[in-house]
Amino acid sequence: MIPAPFTYRRAATVDEAVTLAARGGEDVKFLAGGHSLLPLMKLRLVVPPELVDIGGIGELSHISEADGHVRVGALATHDQVAGSALLRRELPLLAHAAGRVGDPQVRHRGTIGGSLAHADPAADLPAVALALGATLVTRGPSGTREIAAGDFFTGLFETVLEPGELLAEIRFPKAGPSGWSFQKFTKRGIDWAIVGVAVAGDRVALVNMGPTPLRARAVEDALASGAAPDEAAARAAEGTSAPEDLNGSRAYREHLARVLVGRALGEARSRR
Repeated sequence: MIPAPFTYRRAATVDEAVTLAARGGEDVKFLAGGHSLLPLMKLRLVVPPELVDIGGIGELSHISEADGHVRVGALATHDQVAGSALLRRELPLLAHAAGRVGDPQVRHRGTIGGSLAHADPAADLPAVALALGATLVTRGPSGTREIAAGDFFTGLFETVLEPGELLAEIRFPKAGPSGWSFQKFTKRGIDWAIVGVAVAGDRVALVNMGPTPLRARAVEDALASGAAPDEAAARAAEGTSAPEDLNGSRAYREHLARVLVGRALGEARSRR
């Protein structure tokens, strides 16, 4: 499998990356870890005329805290996120979930920003961003934007990112004392989730239960009304549109969602 011909450019700063992308036209793609983009290019499902490599931009790989938020640069690798002492203390859900992405090779090259921008509903971290109420900070020709995670994902592999706009940083409010849990069901540990669940307090997000990562609103409403975890978990499939494929039918995924949400809510409460 060989990609179609393309022009390769390497940026040293965010401003340079945005400028190069603007010159190249609306079909230019940013390259970071490449674990999502390059396989699509090899299959020629994506045929960008130009790649702008942002992998060497140091300002995009920070993990820090300021003003009541934890700031994670878009180029922070899954391994860096999983191993960060700050994230383990302040956002253990994020650190734990990042440590379960793929295998060590993927975690050492793949980035949190790449995972979010790729917008695969079967990926773990987009749902975690929803559960944690993250804000995604972008840079583009029109300047800087701050976008709530709930507004960022618009469809299968689709986001609100505009041509030439890159994801620069993800900001998470400090989680506080509420419990958390991350559950996913896979055939093998390195596989995409057939179904997954991220819980942060009373916020519940689902993996691979629709064309985008989504909040389990029916579960959250039940919890807010005082329902027990098992009663709330029984509503996990409401408002979803789970896919059907070789890994399972829609009914199977709906069953998994109910089971995994029940487990996640129980574990989250035990951590409060």
